[in-house]
Amino acid sequence: MATVTFDRATRSFPGADRPAVDRLELDIEDGEFLVLVGPSGCGKSTSLRMLAGLESVDDGDIRIGDRNVTALPPKARDIAMVFQNYALYPHMSVAENMGFALRIAGVPKDDIAARVREAARILDLEPYLERRPKALSGGQRQRVAMGRAIVREPQVFLMDEPLSNLDAKLRVSTRAQIAALQHRLGVTTVYVTHDQVEAMTMGDRVAVLKDGVLMQCDRPRALYDRPANLFVAGFIGSPAMSILTGPKVDGGVRVGDAVVPVARELLDAVAGAEVTIGCRPEAFELVGSGEGLAVRVDLVEELGADTYLYGTLAGAPDGRITVRVDSRRAPAAGSAVHVGPAADAVHVFDPSSGDRVG
Repeated sequence: MATVTFDRATRSFPGADRPAVDRLELDIEDGEFLVLVGPSGCGKSTSLRMLAGLESVDDGDIRIGDRNVTALPPKARDIAMVFQNYALYPHMSVAENMGFALRIAGVPKDDIAARVREAARILDLEPYLERRPKALSGGQRQRVAMGRAIVREPQVFLMDEPLSNLDAKLRVSTRAQIAALQHRLGVTTVYVTHDQVEAMTMGDRVAVLKDGVLMQCDRPRALYDRPANLFVAGFIGSPAMSILTGPKVDGGVRVGDAVVPVARELLDAVAGAEVTIGCRPEAFELVGSGEGLAVRVDLVEELGADTYLYGTLAGAPDGRITVRVDSRRAPAAGSAVHVGPAADAVHVFDPSSGDRVG
């Protein structure tokens, strides 16, 4: 096991107008489960491939433990990678697939068999060791791919969207198994996904990337409660945070026909005349007519325990808002309601820079 360090690591592709990964600085602790997340093209998979040695580093360094591995080939880095498409050999059994890399490395047969049996026990694959991949479900194939990584006993696990080929229900159960397995093994793991729910439920810390630049790296709860900027605020959370911009007025920020209370010191921290605020769906509550923000309900999404209202603010046709309400007293689509945000739940951002204020 080891730490992993990206020291201003940069990767630029020929003909691109910006680096795919731009001066990434990231310190991953020994035994930590770190998730790289962001939209398509943000540089998360490229970052992982740079760590694996599958992409070159144009500037900066990458270290695993106290070794600078920037110029080392993949086989010299002591890492194991789990791919999106499993990459199993169809003509080999589960046991042969799991032990293949060890056989190539010249590990004695008895040691290979022992490692494969132990990995199969951990992953509940013992009944399937003699089967071929085509006889397995998607979730079982993914566990075989993980078993192949486990038997190598690497310093670092790398996982590139390993659950994207699974159906929704199986993704939920498998991500829980992967997180539990990683904590049990204690191996430093770097995991890439585009799914922010997956990232938030699995990672010890989550690194959010945009256009090759690290936006914020923190524990999931910290990302949710104190996003560093508008991008993180809008990307993290499902449903997303409602983002509204309006002019400063006495007592707060005017949005539509109402004023959202914001502390004077936060308003003064923004240089311009306008301020951007954000509120999570659960920060709102239904209030009486004439209070808070007037909202026309465009869509009601019932999810059992929770119900979400998607609406438009009165006086602000571009002001979209999402509100979580009690499913037993949810308004109907097309109705008009009034909602008020909790005073301590309003996030404030500078609209020019996008950075959080306060």
